[in-house]
Amino acid sequence: MKSYWMHAGDVPEPIEMRDIAMPVPGPTQALVRLHAAALNRGEFIRGHGLHGSAGAKAIGMEGAGEIVQVGSELKRYRVGDRVMARCAGTFAQYTLMDVREMMPVPQTLDWEEAACIPLTFLVSYDLLVQQGKLRDGDWLLVNGVSSGVGVASLQTAKALGAKVIGTSGSQDKLERLRPLGLDRGLRTRQPDFFAAVMDATGGNGVALVVNAVGGSVFEESLRCLAFQGRLGTVGYVDGVLNAPLDIEALHARRLTIFGVSNKLRSPEQRAEPVEGFVRDILPAFADGRIRSCIDRVFPFEELVQARALMQSDAHVGKIVLKITH
Repeated sequence: MKSYWMHAGDVPEPIEMRDIAMPVPGPTQALVRLHAAALNRGEFIRGHGLHGSAGAKAIGMEGAGEIVQVGSELKRYRVGDRVMARCAGTFAQYTLMDVREMMPVPQTLDWEEAACIPLTFLVSYDLLVQQGKLRDGDWLLVNGVSSGVGVASLQTAKALGAKVIGTSGSQDKLERLRPLGLDRGLRTRQPDFFAAVMDATGGNGVALVVNAVGGSVFEESLRCLAFQGRLGTVGYVDGVLNAPLDIEALHARRLTIFGVSNKLRSPEQRAEPVEGFVRDILPAFADGRIRSCIDRVFPFEELVQARALMQSDAHVGKIVLKITH
């Protein structure tokens, strides 16, 4: 089968398509014939968890397809089932999915829409529901709202009944997100949005901040929190890893700061959000309240071009690879 790998070393083009042996499912795994996989920025960072032969790894972190073989202990799914999952090596014609991460694909979704869900929306569920405790009527601030996680957080928040403020350096991107329910778009890449957030929220601040930008907006984001507000950090595309912390505000306003990352979690811990997500959010995909925001779909042979679009920061939402056989 064909599979994309990425080299860790400094080579002219780190992405390579290989012909590799078909994987064999373990007892609680399924072999899945992939039809689509979505791109995520982290998988293209050189040296980012690389493993395997010659300093390279099979890349791709979320995808959707149909089961062609099941492990000996896999009882919940059968051959032919439509499934999606967050798993390794999805830029390939086949991959292995673990039952703990697998989710059924609603019949109303096509393969490309399904491939956008497993990683990004599980991260958003962790941010907004598991740790963020976002409720109907709350205000949410999303820094970097046009990113994959940003758009997923916007859509999930609207399904939960929340109101959303989003920041982006592009007015065009903000306008493209208004049909998805963006209540207030702030065109900025700078930590200068406190006054606008206070104006939008009647001076109360927001219940939750999703920081998908990094340290450059951390201090300003903390200022925007209401009493007992929460700030979740999910990325640092700005490369700024340190920021001032107002201890007095943290203390007096009973604020909560948390991070969302699977880097140090066990497989069991990574799978924790899946059951709740299937119960709480997946029905919104099935009935059309949430639709995957896809910027562009590339054919399987054009992963390098798809990566170039992602690195240009010109997209809104997800970029998808359509996998052929």
